[in-house]
Amino acid sequence: MIDLSIIIVNFNTEKLLRDCLQSVFKHTQNLSFEVIVVDNNSVDGSLKMLEKDFSQVRVVASQKNLGFAGGNNEGIRKAKGEFILLLNSDTKLEKNGFLKLVELAKTKKNLGICGPRLLNEDKTIQPSTMPFLRLPMAAIWLFTGDRFLKKSPSLSKRVDWLSGACFLIKREVIDQIGFLDEKFFMYVEEMEYAYRASKKGFQCWFFPQVEVYHLERGRSPEGKRRTIWWIYEGMVYFYQKHFAPWQVNVLKLLLKLKAVLAFCLGLITKNSYLKKTYGKAFRMVG
Repeated sequence: MIDLSIIIVNFNTEKLLRDCLQSVFKHTQNLSFEVIVVDNNSVDGSLKMLEKDFSQVRVVASQKNLGFAGGNNEGIRKAKGEFILLLNSDTKLEKNGFLKLVELAKTKKNLGICGPRLLNEDKTIQPSTMPFLRLPMAAIWLFTGDRFLKKSPSLSKRVDWLSGACFLIKREVIDQIGFLDEKFFMYVEEMEYAYRASKKGFQCWFFPQVEVYHLERGRSPEGKRRTIWWIYEGMVYFYQKHFAPWQVNVLKLLLKLKAVLAFCLGLITKNSYLKKTYGKAFRMVG
């Protein structure tokens, strides 16, 4: 078994993927590793670029967009590493960070998942850890955003869950709880996976000693809409899967209230983005 399997799901991010892979191969030493790219039916030349410039990468070419969970699961099925690293294509590595991340992971008893500090392109810190969104935290998150909940601790710390942009999973976790839940197309799936792992006694750790750039390229208004819809859909499913029916109902009320407030703000300000986005979000809750 090799030390590390790095899985990157790609969908039309040819340039970002190239930069990411170049940084991985340049800055990963003294570690046996493989890189698996799962392409979610890109049409931008990503596959040709991989064939031409990265013959050492194992490529899984899907005939449809499987989303984050489905794409990563395809990679996990082929992975041979003791640790599995889910890595966004809009990330860059420096200073042999993955060796350090694996070494740190091995020092913590009961560790199942961990991740590094994320940095913005300008080297400022990008908060990336969150508490589980049980009802009180879900209410805070819905009505104030994540600025009060999302953190980047200064020291190594056990956390509830962290960003899927760079998400290291110990093989033992996958053996015990299985793959990511593919009913999540995008978003919420990393929280749900960490929640499942915690129920089996595995811990999630944040290691700021390792730093990875996460570029978070801007999205179009339509892309932002889909993000909100996926989050609404994912939160409802997360609660249906793990919590009592009354908690599901309370969450739905909170989601609907947020949608109504945002829709009304859209009416007042004549903001078509808010009206379209949250009008549909309200209907999705059911």
